[in-house]
Amino acid sequence: MLQFLGVQFDFSEDQRMFRDNLRGFLEKECTPEFVRLLWETETGRSPELWAKLAELGILGVLVPEVHGGLGMNEIDLVLLLEETGRVALPEPIVETAAVGAPLLAELEGDVADEWLPKVATGEAILAVGHRLSPVVVDAHVADLLLLQREGALHAVPRDQAQLTAQPCSDASRRLFTVEFTPSARTQVADGDRAATLMSAAIDRGALAVAAQQVGMSHRMVEIAVEYAKQREQFGKPIGSFQAIKHMLATVQVKTEFARPLVYRASHSIAHDVPSRSIDVSQANAAASDAANLAAKTSLQVHGAIGYTWEVDLHLWMKRAWAVEAAWGSRRWHRRRIAEAVLDSDASAPSFGFSARA
Repeated sequence: MLQFLGVQFDFSEDQRMFRDNLRGFLEKECTPEFVRLLWETETGRSPELWAKLAELGILGVLVPEVHGGLGMNEIDLVLLLEETGRVALPEPIVETAAVGAPLLAELEGDVADEWLPKVATGEAILAVGHRLSPVVVDAHVADLLLLQREGALHAVPRDQAQLTAQPCSDASRRLFTVEFTPSARTQVADGDRAATLMSAAIDRGALAVAAQQVGMSHRMVEIAVEYAKQREQFGKPIGSFQAIKHMLATVQVKTEFARPLVYRASHSIAHDVPSRSIDVSQANAAASDAANLAAKTSLQVHGAIGYTWEVDLHLWMKRAWAVEAAWGSRRWHRRRIAEAVLDSDASAPSFGFSARA
């Protein structure tokens, strides 16, 4: 049950079923072994998996029905994004489904008419470049790049841009700097219109990675618990030690406190409430805190073996670290909250919220 400024709603049976179906699919298709195999491929991505995600409808959740999508909103998508974090899905689901698709829908016109149907069917991948990050994720596989430059928004086909690969601690995450020649042909919005669109895009991206971080945190705790049951010291499993229990319980509490903030932020974006950006920053900061603590604690539970390449834990640890600043760092989001609180004209944060999924 969600309660927001006196408005109550619950995740419907259909929404939960959608989530459960996706969880079962990803547990089968996106295993740690599969993720490792993708590291050895040229693009690090799987067209077959992307096509299956499209068949499930994930890519078209935020695509309007008129363009062949499901015409749903962020409340419908947030549970699905959490599941993608739970398996460390390497595909560009955030950039395409959570950010790029609604950005195109808000642009409307020829660009939306051309690209949104392709997004919904999995024929097109989107990448988004914004002012908070010098790199663009998965630009190498994107068919269309949505890029913010000098106060304007541009839609640039990949073959019209120059990409330079950049290093990343997460082998599943492919980063690029992008150079292109801005022109009237590529520009799709400027001035206040572009600023408004990109502000909403940043909020959607920050919400999406926050949802994924909740899923990552939950999975890292599971991995640590599984290991603590097997590893023995002094003739008994280390999971029986009070110190280990307390460490893992602290992470679990932090994760469960972040989850309702993420759900609230999805409501705020879906209904464009005045406190949208504040709610998103609260969610992102809390989810980032939880994911980083989960990574640190899970590594401590594993001990020295947790550093090794062979142990699966690092798939989630490195992903949590890599996405932390993708749509604004924890410091940036906390600064935005502080500025809003200190600004007497700003919308007050929407406290008095609880959630259950």
